[in-house]
Amino acid sequence: MFIGREKELKDLTSELSKSNKKTAVLIYGKRRVGKSTLINEAAKSFDGVVINHLCVSSTFEGNLELIYRSVSQSLSLPTMRFDSLLSMMDYLETTNKKILLIIDEYPYLKQTKKKYEVDSYMQAVVDKLPENVKLILCGSYITIMKELLAEDNPLFGRFSLIQHIHDFDYYDASQFYSTLPVRDKVAFYSIFGGCPYVLENLEVNKSLKDNIIKLLLPETGIIRSHIENVMLKEIQKSFDARILESLGNGKKKYTEIRDLLGSNETGLLDKQLKILLDMETICKTEPINRRNDKKKQFYEITDNLMRFYFTFIFGNAGTIVRIGENQYYNRQIEHTIIQFISRRFEGITLQYFHRMSIQEKCPDIEDYGSYWYDDPKTKSNGEFDCVIKRTGDLYDFYECKYFDRPMTLPECEHEQKQLDSVEEIKVDHIGFVSIEGFDFENKNNYILIEGNDLYQ
Repeated sequence: MFIGREKELKDLTSELSKSNKKTAVLIYGKRRVGKSTLINEAAKSFDGVVINHLCVSSTFEGNLELIYRSVSQSLSLPTMRFDSLLSMMDYLETTNKKILLIIDEYPYLKQTKKKYEVDSYMQAVVDKLPENVKLILCGSYITIMKELLAEDNPLFGRFSLIQHIHDFDYYDASQFYSTLPVRDKVAFYSIFGGCPYVLENLEVNKSLKDNIIKLLLPETGIIRSHIENVMLKEIQKSFDARILESLGNGKKKYTEIRDLLGSNETGLLDKQLKILLDMETICKTEPINRRNDKKKQFYEITDNLMRFYFTFIFGNAGTIVRIGENQYYNRQIEHTIIQFISRRFEGITLQYFHRMSIQEKCPDIEDYGSYWYDDPKTKSNGEFDCVIKRTGDLYDFYECKYFDRPMTLPECEHEQKQLDSVEEIKVDHIGFVSIEGFDFENKNNYILIEGNDLYQ
């Protein structure tokens, strides 16, 4: 069953259906994020021959031989050999058939030659692409694929459609466990994130705890193996893993990371952080009222699953083996997991506002994120994690609660008093997001969002 990606599928299908138009598509995203699934779904409606080739770690000549073999097999012909890809394209033009040529994991082919050499070769292929042949280049190594978008790259400006495929957000991820209660949907997303491969391997008929113990804690657990052998494989030689360990344990400032590493080589740290940012392993955040204020910039692990791994598992492999998965969960995870989920719940709420904005249900939203305040009167400062900026420099402030019960009116009023005490803030509305709803009738003009509302 194909889940999510409605817009991406619509755009790709539309692009492949255009006649008398040169079509060269670039699709990229991290491994196992669902690129091939998306392409295969779009290819179902393609009225012609689909040639789906996967590049391998080999020489340039070896990869070309395999491409020729894939072409021959897809056309039900004996294995043919060509002088070059250009010669192969000339032959495909003579077939008078509509052909969709998919070259998957293009970075394997690209890395067989010097920088941009293969890209230059592929530029010639795209420029002379026959009208009956549509081309898709696909790849998982994000930094390498992003090179194709650089202005000095030979392929720059050659693609008729570019798609960057990301993990599912909380809403699309929930379709993999649609029968679970809302509270459990939030918990599963907070721990396992939105990678389709991970979501497909969850055992939704079992508890969150059972899934963690079976799939994440054992060295041979399917999802732990995915983290260590897939998610970290591309970057593990280019960064100090303690950077992610620092972020996983709440150390988000540059100075905190530097001090934890105990190194004065800031140039090396800067380089490693840039790699992690380029790989989309981490992201840089800043308050919406302090954009470009470097003193208020923070780093965070992008993926919920990797954040959980570096918070609870990284560096503890020996302990897990010695005392067992069940005992380790009971001693090291159980008493803090609600707090971990609560922090992710704030991120889910921001994703909800993003979806509302995309659907134009909140047309006056200008920005959303955290808000930093400095109150000279009370000599205090702090951060509100879930805030919407509206037209006119007004703000809606939301408090998110992952309680196991409905939120009460006194609790809401207490939060309002804290907000009212900060004079510098221009409050438009005050809202509350409670996973288990509320136990009072709203007479205070609060914006109240229950857990079920997030999934409507």
